[in-house]
Amino acid sequence: MVSNGARARPLKILMIAPTSFFNDYGGHIRILEETRALQELGHEVLIVTYYKGNDVLGLQIQRTWPLPWRADYEVGSSRHKIAFDLYLTAKSIQVGYQFRPDIIHGHMHEGALIGSLVARLLRKPLVFDFQGSLTGEMVDHNFLNKSGHFFPWVRRLEEIIDRLPAIILTSSIQAQKLLSQEFGVNENIIITLPDCVDANRFNPANYSEEDREKLRQDLGIPPKRPIVVYLGLLTDYQGIPHLLQAAAFIKKQGNSIHFLVMGFPNVEYYQQMAEKLDVSDQVTFTGRISYVDAPRYLSLGDLAVSPKMSATEGSGKVLNYMAMGLPTIASDTPVHHEYLADLGIYLAPGDSTGLAETIARYFNNPNETSCLGRMLRQRAIDNYNWRKAGEIISLIYERLLLKKEHLKRQVVDFDSFS
Repeated sequence: MVSNGARARPLKILMIAPTSFFNDYGGHIRILEETRALQELGHEVLIVTYYKGNDVLGLQIQRTWPLPWRADYEVGSSRHKIAFDLYLTAKSIQVGYQFRPDIIHGHMHEGALIGSLVARLLRKPLVFDFQGSLTGEMVDHNFLNKSGHFFPWVRRLEEIIDRLPAIILTSSIQAQKLLSQEFGVNENIIITLPDCVDANRFNPANYSEEDREKLRQDLGIPPKRPIVVYLGLLTDYQGIPHLLQAAAFIKKQGNSIHFLVMGFPNVEYYQQMAEKLDVSDQVTFTGRISYVDAPRYLSLGDLAVSPKMSATEGSGKVLNYMAMGLPTIASDTPVHHEYLADLGIYLAPGDSTGLAETIARYFNNPNETSCLGRMLRQRAIDNYNWRKAGEIISLIYERLLLKKEHLKRQVVDFDSFS
């Protein structure tokens, strides 16, 4: 444990983020909140990232050069990403020599791979922020075939990257088990640091009934209609088709429940799917919602859902639901169990009918639903605090710097962490 909230000596941290930081979803939130927590402790953080993305007030960000042949190209799982990462490697080395950091902190596997080169050149420790399996994510995004010829090679690359850092931070116990059991990583260098939430910003008490009613009217949602909220990426592996199928089942049963589906990309694709299922009148797609506005939109919800199909990635959206006091129906996956514990409402991934029946059942028990929401908010406050997470990361940095021999592959004793 971190004792007495003590401030460590100020450090310079170079974060490598192989993505178009900042965008309002997933791993971007973790990068943002970790950086803010470290800054509050007095550390200086410089983030190197791709040329696209949104600047954030108060954050130091250095961006790569745009691709000369596709300056408007959106980052994703594709061959173009190799070029993005080559540019990011060059930029990271350049910035590293100028910034002279004490610690290299690489996010995702590409960040760890690039970070290992910078760390070796600068003779500094590397921390790897693991946000899910590289091959698992590529399979989820249909960029890699698990039965294909390239899968073993990518899997091997992932195994190599997992052995490069001095310390690996994982967002879940499930990820820790994945690394140690499936990839053979030494358990002594893996520390579970869950995603967290700012429960002051994500607080339903910040929004009056008048505020919520005004937003409901702006969105065209009929008055007094119960609302199910989803906030995240709109993709098949996030379970969006099953959510829309559940909406269709509920409508056929004669229940008037509205679905507020917030996020991107593929908005038009899922709008067309909703039309085919004849639920356009009961589903509102907002498109991209900024991280700043997320609590206000979530305040409209009576119930939240996370029908995610992937078992290898985190599910940070659930923490936002919890902090907003929203009872949450989630796929029965280890990561969801870590966050929600026995307060979650679980069902098998891909079970559209079960999802519909569960939603209807909980709207028929408003007292139970309200009590569950209050307990989930308290759990978020008690267990998932970014300030505490920042203190743990800071202490990890300090211990790495105090034990230079770890860079020679000796193990640091982190038994005092919990």
